[in-house]
This record gives sequence, C-alpha cells and structure tokens, in this order.
Amino acid sequence: MTRVVLVVDDEIGIAELIDAVLTDEGYRVLTAVNGRQGLAIMAKDHPDLVFLDYMMPVMDGADVLRAMARDLSTDGVPVVLMSSMPEDLVAERCPGYAVFMRKPFRIAQ
Repeated sequence: MTRVVLVVDDEIGIAELIDAVLTDEGYRVLTAVNGRQGLAIMAKDHPDLVFLDYMMPVMDGADVLRAMARDLSTDGVPVVLMSSMPEDLVAERCPGYAVFMRKPFRIAQ
C-alpha cells in the first residue's frame, strides 16, 4: 500500500520540490496552498504524514494543528512543521507537531 503525504504550503516552489522528492521515493503526494484546503484534503484522503507551513494565508499552520487535534480522523497524524522563523517562536503557538524544519532547508534534511 502506497503511503500518502500531504504538503500544505502557499509557496508553490517548495511544495513542488517536496512533492518531487517524495514521489521519487514512492509516496503518493497531495498538495494544498492553504490550511483550509489542506483540511479538506485530509478529510477525503487521510494522509499518513503532513508537511505543514506555519505562515499561510486563509488558515495558518497553528490553526490547522488545532483543527487536526479536534478531529479523530486527523489527531495523531504526524506533522512536519516548516517555517523560516526560529522553532522556539513557532512552538509557542503550535503544539502538536512531530518535527520542525527551518526554511530554507536542504533537501537532504
């Protein structure tokens, strides 16, 4: 069974890069440009992992994490939170993520 990864990022270039790398590794990758769209995709496709940008229009990463925690179908899905801000500043607003990736990042990370 192919694992599903959702990339939620308003920076299309970053989403495309993560998509390309994970697709090459055999994952099925879905993308969303904001948190609201990401939650709609999660409800339908139930990803195994979410790459989530912290700062986005419409609905940011903190709001998405809170919504995921309230929903039994998404609570517990691991989230890689991405931001150009230092993790200590982001962590204050975003409890519940599994891994933090500072932007810009090296793809080997």
